[in-house]
Amino acid sequence: MTAPVNPGGAVPGLAQLPEGQAGCRLPVKVLQFGEGNFLRGFVDWMVQRCNAQGLFGGGVAVTQPRPAGKPNLEKLKAQQGAYTLLVRGLQDGRKVEEREIVSVFARMIDPYEEWDAFLALADSPELEFVVSNTTEAGLAYQHAEWNPGAPAASFPGKLTVFLYRRFVTFAGDPERGLVHLPCELLERNGDRLLDIVLRHADDWRLSEAFKRWVRASNRFVNTLVDRIVTGYPREEADGLFAAWGYSDPLLATAEPYHLWAIQATDGLESRLPLAQAGLNVRWVEDLTPYQLLKVRILNGAHTMMATLGLADGLSEVREAMEHPAWGEVWERALRDEVLPGLPLPRAEADAYVSGTLDRFRNPYIRHRLTDIAMNSLSKWRARLLPSLKAYAQAEGSVPVVIARSLAALIWLYRPRDAYAAGGAPAEPRDDEALVEAIRGAWAPEPAGDGYDPARTAANILRLEAAWGEDLTALDGLAEAVAAWLAERFGRGDERTRSGD
Repeated sequence: MTAPVNPGGAVPGLAQLPEGQAGCRLPVKVLQFGEGNFLRGFVDWMVQRCNAQGLFGGGVAVTQPRPAGKPNLEKLKAQQGAYTLLVRGLQDGRKVEEREIVSVFARMIDPYEEWDAFLALADSPELEFVVSNTTEAGLAYQHAEWNPGAPAASFPGKLTVFLYRRFVTFAGDPERGLVHLPCELLERNGDRLLDIVLRHADDWRLSEAFKRWVRASNRFVNTLVDRIVTGYPREEADGLFAAWGYSDPLLATAEPYHLWAIQATDGLESRLPLAQAGLNVRWVEDLTPYQLLKVRILNGAHTMMATLGLADGLSEVREAMEHPAWGEVWERALRDEVLPGLPLPRAEADAYVSGTLDRFRNPYIRHRLTDIAMNSLSKWRARLLPSLKAYAQAEGSVPVVIARSLAALIWLYRPRDAYAAGGAPAEPRDDEALVEAIRGAWAPEPAGDGYDPARTAANILRLEAAWGEDLTALDGLAEAVAAWLAERFGRGDERTRSGD
């Protein structure tokens, strides 16, 4: 195991971590929206690797996109921005286990309590990059009134105010634009972020000069990220800390595999030398092959596992893979329901499926389905709906497992008075308005003593705000969802396990 010394300088005396492993003193070159596990186990780890080789020389200012991120930010402040990343798994047929203390955070700013300090970052001439991971739901337009004295609710809203501050500070200097590298798992995520920023600029009647500067002097780059980063390993933490001689409430674990595909081939590597640092970063002209494989297969499988697995009492990815009834269901769904709709060579897609299933079996990673299930509505729409529609068009019927995963999602978001004897699952972590809309669409039977699965399925599948379209137009989908819901109510116990 290794625990490299922080290349950005050291501030001794940190209580939780070994002395000399915290306190980045490098100039802030990166503004990061997102304090969660993924960016800390992916982008920040990459920045650390670049700094350790003397290739970048920059620190990160991290801010949380939502108020709920405050506890993590407070923990980072208490540890002077340092945390432990444990990378372990199988690589080239051998077991890998590496511990590293990552210390790239030079600033930790809560925009809800330190808005002025957040905006002041826009005045920094050293700032070059913006990275984000606010989930699929976070990369969306949310109307807001112009109020530069307080944080907008959405990440793009905050970013628009930030960019306007930078534009004013530097009088529209074209050299002071930023490179935006969104990590949200949406196709053309950079293009989407640009569109939302410009929409806010229109709403707020910001100047045409500002909008020209946003378009011409900033770069909004489409990217695709691929690494399984899990949260705090609760069951193992005490033993790990005893062996290491320190504790870290921000400990995260990740698999060795990582890929960052970035749609830019014109010299950004010279400013952010990730590939030179030996990282699996690819600067490419077309993201489509990477996007399809990652989102439809790996992420699609995760969302199927989260919805169906949680509905059946499972808790982790590896458990779902090794379950005697469910184990073969995931592979069957990927090969029979997802792959036929991918416009890629079958051999290449088959190989990616095999590799993905091996990653899911990683004995070192405990990937909780409840973590994957966060913002399941936008995830299901982005990851599984395209496969469902492609299959239906080609086969003239709905894919069984994907349709059941939609039904399970609806089940997990049912009204509080409809919980079965097995007990209520965790409260959904999703767009509150959409969750309430789904709960409100659950249709009671005329007698008032239960729920009508057919009416419920039809009502919810018509919610275009959730799915982007009326899903009752897909022949057989409402019937498949209703049949699954009827069977579930008939069991009387939501935790009965079955792969059928």
